[in-house]
Amino acid sequence: MPAMEKSQKILETSVADLLAVTGQLTRRLRAVSNTRELTWSQVAIMARLEEAGPMTTADLARAEAVKPQSMGGTLAAMEEEGLVERRSHPTDGRQILYALTDEGLEARQQVSLAKRDWLLAAVSQLSPAEQETLVEAVDIIRRLGDL
Repeated sequence: MPAMEKSQKILETSVADLLAVTGQLTRRLRAVSNTRELTWSQVAIMARLEEAGPMTTADLARAEAVKPQSMGGTLAAMEEEGLVERRSHPTDGRQILYALTDEGLEARQQVSLAKRDWLLAAVSQLSPAEQETLVEAVDIIRRLGDL
């Protein structure tokens, strides 16, 4: 096998491995942090509301790439659980904004802290050389996400 072909095959295998391990890590982080049994959509909505502030159903649906009807159902369940609340739109009385409640913010923070704590404990079990490699890899993975 020519060197170029071999190099391409190694790259393809590495990409497949990266997809598999990032998926595995994501699932593990979700599992250790989801003490309230929140859905992935609920966690994503809470993160978006925390970062962007109150948003309409339509804006949230666009941002999360889902249909407004699906977002409406998710928001209704979250409102029933006390995670989000409706607010009047400051300039358009026809629109309703959804915002995190104190309980929703607390749930969001618990999820974030549980992920951070688990990952910190896991990384601390690596050797110093592995930790250094991981720190270097974070920058590379960040750049990939920015492409």
